[in-house]
Amino acid sequence: MKARFFKIIALGLALFYVPLQSMAWGTQGHRICGQIASSYLTPQARKAIKEILGNESIAMASNWADFIKSDDNYRYLSSWHYIDFDKSYSLAEMQAFLAHDDKVDAYTKMNFLISELKKKDLSKENKLLYLRMLIHIVEDVHQPMHTAHTEDKGGNDVKVKWFNNDTNLHSIWDSQLIDFQQLSYTEYATAINHTSAAQRAEWQKAPVSQWLYESNQLAEKIYADPLLKAPLGYKYNFAYLETLNNQLLKGGVRLAGVLNDIFR
Repeated sequence: MKARFFKIIALGLALFYVPLQSMAWGTQGHRICGQIASSYLTPQARKAIKEILGNESIAMASNWADFIKSDDNYRYLSSWHYIDFDKSYSLAEMQAFLAHDDKVDAYTKMNFLISELKKKDLSKENKLLYLRMLIHIVEDVHQPMHTAHTEDKGGNDVKVKWFNNDTNLHSIWDSQLIDFQQLSYTEYATAINHTSAAQRAEWQKAPVSQWLYESNQLAEKIYADPLLKAPLGYKYNFAYLETLNNQLLKGGVRLAGVLNDIFR
């Protein structure tokens, strides 16, 4: 009886663990991006978002799309979180690829959500769903492994060690690197949220194809890094912390730009 009890507990933990492996940025990363985005909203956007989210902040709303994976009614949203590429693209190749993209992926669904949220007659229910999903996906595509290879599920099948603990490359970039900094999401956002108006303008005017190109280029660099052959730890953190922080910051700044444009 006792053995059966422990098997049930182990199965439950396994089922709980698996969905986390496909989350981008993890809970903290998404909240960091959301917190940064909130600091750059226009008064009009802030008011409109408040009317939709109520007392839910952008930081807290940013994880809804991952949490809802536990509900089978929302299973159709799974492929909205990422876009896979099977090679390293030049910017021109990336733009050509996206021009003919008709799949259900992060790129096509971002375009859909932005278009829908600009409509004046959108139902209250859809406004809430679409805003939560857009917040999440804009943040997602700044996590490099959400623009990575199809064959290994965005690094989920690339097994590595983090301080001698078994994990995978996707998880390293979702949460391991961020959690290693030992900061709350508000502390983290405050620590890295230092941009000039010119820098924000440059990042925000970049088309989505540029975002995906940048993330995909980083993914290719991450795949090719010889550091993956040994257990990852202090050296890997030192090598990629600036890249990590830059992507979190870009995700937040660009999210603010998208929301400001929608809710003008």
